[in-house]
Amino acid sequence: MAKTTQPDRRGLKLLGANAAFPESPSADTLETFENRFPARDYLVRFECADFTSLCPITGQPDFATLEIEYIPDRLCIETKSLKFYLASYRNSRAFNEEIANGILDHLVSRCAPRRMAVRGQFASRGGITLTVEAEHHAAVKAAGRPARG
Repeated sequence: MAKTTQPDRRGLKLLGANAAFPESPSADTLETFENRFPARDYLVRFECADFTSLCPITGQPDFATLEIEYIPDRLCIETKSLKFYLASYRNSRAFNEEIANGILDHLVSRCAPRRMAVRGQFASRGGITLTVEAEHHAAVKAAGRPARG
């Protein structure tokens, strides 16, 4: 059974506070907390059914369902900060491929997971539906376990 001590929540600024959505996507918006089960591989899945961004050419909204899955190492992504981070794309002009890969890069830079995947299913435009999947795999040591560097 896990320890019953309270996790350290120092450094979490958004959780439990009123705040405005950021103007543009930044990894600095994403907050993390200590993984209390670092010896175990387990999957964390986030689903965002109402993701929006802007077409870089027309400025028209692009709608998507985002799925983010990861196996944490030492840090976990705090959910409210993720919500604020994703909402910041509402004013951002970018191609769908840039969005999925940018989200992956920002998340990996903040929590250094063992594995992470970002999948964006973008709504049909002009009769074409686009799905972008971007993945990250941590370096693996010779014993087959993720590197913890």
